[in-house]
Amino acid sequence: MKNVLIAALFLCSGFLLAQEGTNMKEKITPPEKVLFTFQKEYPNKIPVWSMEYVGDDNDEVRYEAKFKTDKNQEALAVYDNLGILKAYELQIPLSQLPAKAQAYLKKNYAAKAIKEIAVVVDYKNKTTYEVMVEKDSRFYDVVFDKNGGFDVTIEKN
Repeated sequence: MKNVLIAALFLCSGFLLAQEGTNMKEKITPPEKVLFTFQKEYPNKIPVWSMEYVGDDNDEVRYEAKFKTDKNQEALAVYDNLGILKAYELQIPLSQLPAKAQAYLKKNYAAKAIKEIAVVVDYKNKTTYEVMVEKDSRFYDVVFDKNGGFDVTIEKN
């Protein structure tokens, strides 16, 4: 009986881990085109690669390279399967956020609610600022335009 319970426990925990794994980013080695582009744009950087399915039907693949910049800041470069850079994200301190965005955050959130701040440049060269905040045990991305004007708040899953 003891062996049956242990087997059932392992089976259930394995099932739960498999379920959780479907929602996580998978660590991988990207295609040669993606590696080549990354190494050309960020020589001597050592990335940690992950893969994520995006799009309306999860039919598009994105390869994400997390790495440290020369100033030891966290950066993320996102590529499609052809090695085309789709977005670049760099973590920044609050002091580098535009004053208008800082004022909005101060008015609407406690200082301890701010968890992460990043400047994001997409493939169209559009710059935005994303601030991850925690409110009522939930996480949100508060997005600002390049001048610090409030754009949108998005709840994180």
